[in-house]
Amino acid sequence: MNIFFIHQNFPAQFVHLAPYLASNPDNKVYFLAQHNPRKVKLEGVNVEIYKKHDRFKDLLEKNIFPLKVPINLIDTGLSILDKLDYLEKEKNIRPDLIIGHMGWGELFYIKDVYPNVPLIGYFEDFPDFKDTADFWWSNEIPSKSQRVFIRIRQMKYLLPFEACDAWVTASEWQHSQFPAEYRSKIHVIHEGIDTRFCSPAPGGKRPGLVLDDIKLNLPEGTEIITYVARGFEPLRGFQQFMDAIRIVLAHRPQTHVILVGNDKPAYGLPLKDTTYLKEEEKKGGYPKDRVHAVGGRGREDYQKILRASSCHVYLTRPFVLSWSCLEAMSFACPIVGSKTPPVQEVMENGVNGLIADFRSPNHIARKIEEMLEDPERAKKLGAAARQTILERYDVRNCVRTWEDLIYSSIR
Repeated sequence: MNIFFIHQNFPAQFVHLAPYLASNPDNKVYFLAQHNPRKVKLEGVNVEIYKKHDRFKDLLEKNIFPLKVPINLIDTGLSILDKLDYLEKEKNIRPDLIIGHMGWGELFYIKDVYPNVPLIGYFEDFPDFKDTADFWWSNEIPSKSQRVFIRIRQMKYLLPFEACDAWVTASEWQHSQFPAEYRSKIHVIHEGIDTRFCSPAPGGKRPGLVLDDIKLNLPEGTEIITYVARGFEPLRGFQQFMDAIRIVLAHRPQTHVILVGNDKPAYGLPLKDTTYLKEEEKKGGYPKDRVHAVGGRGREDYQKILRASSCHVYLTRPFVLSWSCLEAMSFACPIVGSKTPPVQEVMENGVNGLIADFRSPNHIARKIEEMLEDPERAKKLGAAARQTILERYDVRNCVRTWEDLIYSSIR
């Protein structure tokens, strides 16, 4: 088969599935993307960059609310059609199967052009007004304009829904966010975790941590608290985490903290003329000789950091669960996670981690200290966390489940 993946960014959620399908000599795999900023290459996967044409630039510049979202969806969908037309006419490549993300309009018109080609839609998150990342606390009430905007954002999933031959989302919590009448059609299949790479250090002993570029050398036996996020921001509980570690570090003078991620939001708007990390300096400060913001890191350093972790902290509002949470579990990190539905789907307090109230830095701090004070218990919780990933999220099982769905979708 000629299998086409379509996603704004390469390789995104298909980082494991695309090369797995390409390993079958009967398949040729193509990935249509708008961006490949890290110049990633996947074995057997042919990357085709498409250009978003901005056909409606003049209209967008007028910033007519609430037309911006549908205009971008339409433009992206038309841009994909142009790329598909080019591949067919200039390279004689026609898809036998298309798998794509539903979030940016890329799949809007696929079935109109290829009515007989199976289409599998990946549904990531469904925007709503309640119990979601933006409107979770009692004082977070959507305004009229926000309600209008959310309704328009729902369009990107609901309009092309019936055009798909199969539907996939990554977790039960994400599945629960979609309207009830759609849920029976949506399969829950995670992208999978590379449990071979995301594994404890050989010998099962927690090593020290050396990062030469920032002259960091923490010897074996150092207590290390880790925090990983694409960006330091409210959605991932950054302020609550920093408040919590101020408490922990005051009680444990030898403990170090490693912050992995960029000091800018990955979701939502940045602060004006400052960042959330800079605001923490104003708010209460922190010992810079023991709190190390190491920026975004490559996979090799990421592995070093999580293998060295004495306690990993993962906090999130109700939103898509980060890969970093499941990967930390696969590394057998002792984890303190937030009492929010996406986390509670994979973690049970006292079984494979400890659960803390997202809103209470004092409770988060107590759970961190509880983990650090009993290394034997922490080790058992970490081992149980890894076992959870091996049983439910190992990439080899996930891609096979995807493959079964693919073949069941082909008539």
